[in-house]
Amino acid sequence: METVSINKITKKNFQVEESFKALRSNVIFSGSDIKVVGLTSCLPNEGKSSVSLNLAVTMAELGKRVIFIDGDLRKSVLLGRYRINKPIKGLTHYLSGLNTMDEIIYSANVDNLHLIFSGQVPPNPSELLDSYSFTRLISRLREEYDYVIIDTPPLGAVIDAAIIAKNCDGMALVIEANSISYKFAQKVKAQLEKTETKILGVILNKVDMTESGYYGKYYGKYYGD
Repeated sequence: METVSINKITKKNFQVEESFKALRSNVIFSGSDIKVVGLTSCLPNEGKSSVSLNLAVTMAELGKRVIFIDGDLRKSVLLGRYRINKPIKGLTHYLSGLNTMDEIIYSANVDNLHLIFSGQVPPNPSELLDSYSFTRLISRLREEYDYVIIDTPPLGAVIDAAIIAKNCDGMALVIEANSISYKFAQKVKAQLEKTETKILGVILNKVDMTESGYYGKYYGKYYGD
């Protein structure tokens, strides 16, 4: 299995470290039946991708066997952010029948962590995610890993996250502090509820910790989506 360096979580301070440990604990204590966790947001650039990957890393650091899936088939940010210039076979290659599951899984430079990147941008992302191939993939990964963490597209922008949610045990909503209106957040929450997937909670991101004090630390102010 090929190893990919993701330059994991740089420049974390103590509060951010503790915040992700708290998030990890909250997911673990959600129940032993919560193994496949999806994260979405209302809009792009709320920090969802960074929170998702950091959650996966923090889980792996605890000794859990974790696989992170970049489920944003329309606009992945991970390959560019981590400067991965080599050819990558990803989720779209598997869902299109071009590659096997083993061929799209990469080992990260973090013990216990594996990765599935999004792959080439397809003309039909919703259809691929709503396929039996995706359901079968998640079912197989559920058997092989302690946790499957899926970064999904913003639900306030496209429907893909709701489709992915049908294969998840729980979903969490990442919201940028002082950016999303209450009404819009409620609308997105209602969309999640229609999937009948358990909503694990809301992660408030990009909080100004200088104003909110210790208990306003979730989850760091320098993450971008």
